[in-house]
Amino acid sequence: RLRPAGATMGSLGRCLARSLPRGQAGLSRPGPRCYGSAPPALQEQTLLVAKPDALQRRLLGDIIQRFERRGFKLVAMKLLQADRRLVDQHYEQLRLKPFYPALVAYMTSGPVVAMVWEGYNVVRCTRAMVGDSSAVGTIRGDLSVHIARNLVHASDSVEAARREIGFWFQRHELLAWDSGDRDNIYGL
Repeated sequence: RLRPAGATMGSLGRCLARSLPRGQAGLSRPGPRCYGSAPPALQEQTLLVAKPDALQRRLLGDIIQRFERRGFKLVAMKLLQADRRLVDQHYEQLRLKPFYPALVAYMTSGPVVAMVWEGYNVVRCTRAMVGDSSAVGTIRGDLSVHIARNLVHASDSVEAARREIGFWFQRHELLAWDSGDRDNIYGL
């Protein structure tokens, strides 16, 4: 028995399907995939930085696993020792805060892992997943032990994500690749 096209899709799938031109079977045309061939809603990106305490406590795998289980796609990742210039650029809006020197010392105290995650509503979802140190079920609530050692940084808006990704990555370091489970995740 055949079902109508929308009957097996989730609401996101139906929304995205409506945005496709009539007669187009999927999200992208056959052949080589260009960056930008998926609907913009699935291409939203955010920056996540695992801070020195996350690496020292060997929590990186747990952090990454939460994003993979959520269905987000990793498009860039690098392990690096952040220098003062990068930290100053990234946290420019906090320079006048009394805690800023301690923040710089903390962020330059050991290696960090910068990541770019991609997916539907990834900025808002990442902020919810990161949470604060008192929110059970979040990365900070489950894993951090003190507000000054909060494990991760996450972009707070799409605009901030674009700007911050530019601090940590060059454009060619973001990998455009097809996720084989996109249809299962988004119900397309």
